[in-house]
Amino acid sequence: MEDYQTITLEIDAEVATLRLNRPDKMNALNTLMRAEITDAVTYGGRHARVVVLTGNGKAFCSGQDLSDGGNATALDLERVLRDEYVPMLRAITDCPVPTISAVNGPAAGAGANLALTADVVIASERAYFLQAFTRIGLIPDAGGTYFLPRQMGTAKAMGAALFAEPISARQASDWGMIWEAVADDAFDAHWQARAAHLAQGPTQTYGHVKAAIRASWDNSMDDQLDLEAKLQGACGQSRDFKEGVMAFLEKRPAQFEGR
Repeated sequence: MEDYQTITLEIDAEVATLRLNRPDKMNALNTLMRAEITDAVTYGGRHARVVVLTGNGKAFCSGQDLSDGGNATALDLERVLRDEYVPMLRAITDCPVPTISAVNGPAAGAGANLALTADVVIASERAYFLQAFTRIGLIPDAGGTYFLPRQMGTAKAMGAALFAEPISARQASDWGMIWEAVADDAFDAHWQARAAHLAQGPTQTYGHVKAAIRASWDNSMDDQLDLEAKLQGACGQSRDFKEGVMAFLEKRPAQFEGR
């Protein structure tokens, strides 16, 4: 692993935990942090069975660091998005193992959409999500216009983008924007237990689940049924499927190997 400057990465018990580590800047994203997240997620996907993104300090991520590189209004935003954000977001969505965003505090702008890129989003009740872009004359980016309507519907996505009002973790859960909101005092133990559960699961099957659900938006029903059959056939050839069946018949917990 690299000696990172803006994040930390720890792998323990098959869980790779990536912590955004600029707490004095509310973990705002700069060029170096985006590159380090991309590298760390890629590494974690190869050497662990689940990858968790969370933040050090009071915030998850406050979005783009507007002081990065000097004059924010002189930024070539198209270049930054194409060259720096896209590789980071693709590393998360293409990760071969499950990804979790453990949102420990405010997630704003690109930071909110970084969180939503993960397969599962678990938020502390002290957290909120803010599509702050129109406050400075921008549209939601970092995948916001893709993930928001898919996760909570066009009506809620449009309001979130246009009004740029905070959405509490509880609201986000109720609206289908995230998986769950968790009481502050139980948050760390809860996401760690969730990560541990996935880390001991049928990892290859999880990869097929991710592929099937993501493909469903672009497929016809017939195409999706064909894809299900293909992926289920692959699952049926795995060691974990055989173990799962044996464990069911023997009335014991399955001991999955992730293959």
